[in-house]
Amino acid sequence: MAQPPKVLDVYNKWTKLAFGKRLFSWFFAQWAPYFKTIKPLVLDLEPGKCEVLIKKKKAVQNHIGTVHVIAICNGLEMAMGACAEATIPNHLRWIPKGMSLDYTAKAGSDIRCVADCRAKDWQEGDFLMPVTAYDENDVVVVKGHIKLWVSLKPAKK
Repeated sequence: MAQPPKVLDVYNKWTKLAFGKRLFSWFFAQWAPYFKTIKPLVLDLEPGKCEVLIKKKKAVQNHIGTVHVIAICNGLEMAMGACAEATIPNHLRWIPKGMSLDYTAKAGSDIRCVADCRAKDWQEGDFLMPVTAYDENDVVVVKGHIKLWVSLKPAKK
């Protein structure tokens, strides 16, 4: 069996520590600094699935007092990135190519952003990563997919 990707190793090791999820979330947010703007908390990471929590606070609210959809998009993209890193086969690489989302309800509470590709096979070409954001009552507030371009890693020299 292949070794799990490095991000999953780090998550599994750090979450055994006190405040490990918070530490991992901060660490992962450093890879794409705009993730820091939502102060995310990675709730769960496993091959094929990642859940990220965005707390409803003034910094992520819009003019009507709900969580701004762009903050939710950041959370969904972070969940997708962690999910992809924890799941993609070692011979492949990915890069985001687009996002298609529907805003289905007001986001009036903390938001749980979920990327779940457990039912998908990784292949070269376009890969649609399903993403969904839920409020504290499990009402879907955003649903869609993030399109990735998946290609072979270049041969090591």
